[in-house]
Amino acid sequence: MRGSGVGYRGHFAQSFDRHARAQGKSQVKSKWRSAADFGYHRPMNQSGNRMNHPLRLYDTMTRQKRDFVPLAAPKVGLYVCGMTVYDYCHLGHARVMIAFDVLYRWLKQAGFEVSYVRNITDVDDKIIKRAVENGESIQNLTERFIEAMHEDAASLYCQSPTAEPKATEHMTQMHQMIEQLLEQGFAYESAGDVYFAVDKFEGYGKLSGRSLDDMLAGASDRGVDSSRKLNPFDFVLWKGVSDNSTSWESPFGAGRPGWHIECSAMSTHCLGSSFDIHGGGHDLQFPHHENEIAQSEAVSGETYAHNWMHVGFVNVDGEKMSKSLGNFFTIRDLLETYDAEVLRFALVSSHYRSPISFSEDLLAESHSALSRLYTALKGFDAAELIDADLDGGLLSEFSAAMNDDLATPQALSVLFKAAKAANQLATSDPEAALKQAATLKYLASFLGLLNRDTETFFKGSGDDQGMSSEAVEKLIEERAVAKRDKNFARADEIRQELLERQVVLEDSASGTTWRREAP
Repeated sequence: MRGSGVGYRGHFAQSFDRHARAQGKSQVKSKWRSAADFGYHRPMNQSGNRMNHPLRLYDTMTRQKRDFVPLAAPKVGLYVCGMTVYDYCHLGHARVMIAFDVLYRWLKQAGFEVSYVRNITDVDDKIIKRAVENGESIQNLTERFIEAMHEDAASLYCQSPTAEPKATEHMTQMHQMIEQLLEQGFAYESAGDVYFAVDKFEGYGKLSGRSLDDMLAGASDRGVDSSRKLNPFDFVLWKGVSDNSTSWESPFGAGRPGWHIECSAMSTHCLGSSFDIHGGGHDLQFPHHENEIAQSEAVSGETYAHNWMHVGFVNVDGEKMSKSLGNFFTIRDLLETYDAEVLRFALVSSHYRSPISFSEDLLAESHSALSRLYTALKGFDAAELIDADLDGGLLSEFSAAMNDDLATPQALSVLFKAAKAANQLATSDPEAALKQAATLKYLASFLGLLNRDTETFFKGSGDDQGMSSEAVEKLIEERAVAKRDKNFARADEIRQELLERQVVLEDSASGTTWRREAP
């Protein structure tokens, strides 16, 4: 993934390599988990419900926060542009996955019946090229990376979408949409290709706010000869294929679909010609989402998506993440060294629309912060946390933050209030402490946090931490014997040895406990 000696790598990139070499094994799990595997399912009570704080979401189209009013409440249609499956998912994908996972969780707690559709692009020139390079079939390549994508999403505690349509399974819908565009005069055929005529669609550029001059940068298509276009801004709907490369039969001849038509066909097939929310990364505003709007609304005459949500860029060590700079990381690269929940905390600690500065310091701070939250849950078992009363004031405060365009930094501050109160009340008022801890655990579930019991978080599984729990316990026993024999030098050696393996010992009158530190 990362080229050696290419460009400026930065402190985080260099430190990451050091940790990756030291740690070794991956934290990625093989099971693709469902929504039932995560968090609580009891509804937020009246004091914390959205009724007191109407949900407001920032709409990229209007460039303002607006009250969210579904087209057909309580049903909500949510479409998110997914991955092109020719490689492993990277850190930017992780941010988009988690941002819309938080939205999905929050809409469901508000009582909405959410159809969450995230497409899979399994036909693309990059896919074909990679399959040829690997000497494997396109189907084998895409199935392998779809499985990897599911593993990565599950490792990050993301709930599965309700539907994951594949481009290859929606060729008929694409053909029908292209035929309609041709019949209505919005498209034309040229040398075996089919193009959308941008100047035929009034309002082209309304999402991105770009002028025609600005659009020139996005006018070229993947592998398309621009001389075939009537207008340099026109984009391809169907790419004709005259050789023996991968193609599908169509009313326009053998070929492959353009990138943009795929999402229009899949989204409208799953959610209808007009739906509530369309989302994706910030980089998709133009040309991808702009072109989706043009071709979809040209066919239907309706507003394609009523709310547009875009997730901010990820910067690493102060620079935009890119392969050319050598600061590009896949999710599984990172999970070989860092805890998955710590990574998730780091990504929700910034507002989804803001650029995030990703660094080793951010991960260390996130581990420390997440440890504080888990510490507040010590001494409580899962059953009593689920059954306990909740703090209505904190529920309302959390709801106000989340209903303000998913203000996760402010929502996290409510979790820390609950954690602080639980710690302060632990001795003086155990029942009140339980109420705060239960509130903490409950609210954290909407952010996809505090998914494990406290001991599991602090001790880890061993397989992904480089030193097994059994090995740690054995050294602690040896240290106890050394202390009894007054061999304090050996006892200190063991403490230091464990500390070098990111294991911290804590001695008390009741014995020795231990926890893992961030790498």
